[in-house]
This record gives sequence, C-alpha cells and structure tokens, in this order.
Amino acid sequence: MAPLSFAVFGHPIKHSVSPPIHRAFAEQFGIALEYRAIDAAPAEFNDAVQQFFADAGRGANVTLPHKAAAFALADERSEAATRVGTANVLTRLPDGRLAAHNTDGAGMVRDMTERHGIALRSKSVLMLGAGGAARGVAWNLLDAGVQTLTIVNRSRASADALAGLIEDAERVQSHDWQQLAELGCFDLIVHATSAGVLGEALPLPTSLVDEHTIGYDLSYGAAAAGFLAWAKSAGARQAVDGLGMLLETAADTFALWHGQRPQTEPVYQSMRRQTA
Repeated sequence: MAPLSFAVFGHPIKHSVSPPIHRAFAEQFGIALEYRAIDAAPAEFNDAVQQFFADAGRGANVTLPHKAAAFALADERSEAATRVGTANVLTRLPDGRLAAHNTDGAGMVRDMTERHGIALRSKSVLMLGAGGAARGVAWNLLDAGVQTLTIVNRSRASADALAGLIEDAERVQSHDWQQLAELGCFDLIVHATSAGVLGEALPLPTSLVDEHTIGYDLSYGAAAAGFLAWAKSAGARQAVDGLGMLLETAADTFALWHGQRPQTEPVYQSMRRQTA
C-alpha cells in the first residue's frame, strides 16, 4: 500500500521542520505517510495546491504567505478558519472538495500556557503584525482572557482592519508603528510579522519591555533569533520562540487527518535539540 501523501506549502519553505514532525507523529501510530515541503510563490499557489490534490494528496499545511489564499481556495471552512479569515490546513474531502481549518491560535495558547507556563488572563498584550499569522491567533488570546490587545503594524490600515474585525473596542486597539515608543510596556509581546522569515531588521524601542515582560515569536529557529535577541537585551523576563506552537498546531492537524492526537513533548524535545 502506497504511503499517504501530505505536504506543507510556503514561500520560502526550506526552513520548515514540519516534514520531520509529521513523520515523527506517524511513527507513534505506525502510519505510513509521505510529507514534503513545497515552495510556491503567491502567483503559483492555487495551481500548485490543485495539482497536489489531483495527484492524490490527502492534506496540506499552509504557512506564510499563503494562509489567506488557502482560506479563499477552500470549498468548505471550519468555524475557526471562518472567524479569522485564514487557514493553515487544507484537507481533501471524500467528494474531492477542499476543507479549510485553522489550528494556529489553539496551538499557540496551548504552548504558552501548558508548556511555558505563561499566564494570559488579565494581561496586556502587544501584537506586532496584522497579517495572516496575527489573524490566526488574535481571537484566541482574547478567548484566553487577556485584558488588552494592542495591534501595531507597519501598515496602519491593516492593524485597523484587524481590530475592526475583532469588534471588541473595550479590549482591542490599533496604532501606528511610529507610535511604539509612546505605548509604554506590556506583559506579553507577540511577534507576528514576516520580518524574521524574510531576514529583515525590525527596530523596536526597549520602552516596550520591563522586568515582567515576556516576548513570544510565532516563528522559530533563525527566523525568531532577531526578535528573541532584542527581547532579552531589552530585559524581558522570558523570550520564547514558536517551535512549541508549531508542534501543537501540527498535532491538531494530525488528529484532524488521522483521528488520533500524537504526544508532542517527546518530539518537541527532539526538535529543540536539533534547532538549538
């Protein structure tokens, strides 16, 4: 019997550790699968996805910059995906249609609270970025009970748009990037821009940080290095990358595809040693 075919789509994608993660999960259950990384530029994404599923692909993860496109491409969308307007999972249904889902926010909150002991209730949170990654987690932070969510993006219009979509004016506000130095410090700073993935510098004022602040990057490895270094140098109490979030979102995806949720901690520890 041929292995089941899965993939992750992104641009760039060579840094992805999703293939070994899904293979490690499959080993826990004795499932034979093929999982590969597919680099598709935005103009090529729709055709590449359709070809993958036409070639007997069962499911695909989707990362930057394709999460909004994946949502738009789907024939059916889960409640989680519909709420945020983006998808990090596409699944071929028995009738050949594509279903979209988003596991980002649930995975992030689980990693923060259960793995890293980060308390979210009643905390002030700064979200850097307002794109697909930010959309995927913003609602979950509010569901987890944060007191305030301040969204800042290099394009103010995108920050305003995300704040408007959330429709919680008492807790959510948006600001210009140039206002960062005026905002004071936060309990939690979530880095959700693509700067690290693209190798771009991201100057940030140290006034955002005090001894209680935690920095959390949705990326991992080299892509998170710049933000984590800044957070530590600014005096943050804790600085965490998104490797654990990736594991938790992958486990939720695996359960969606295979009906069994794998143990994440052994794989997390293994991947942490490899990416250290």
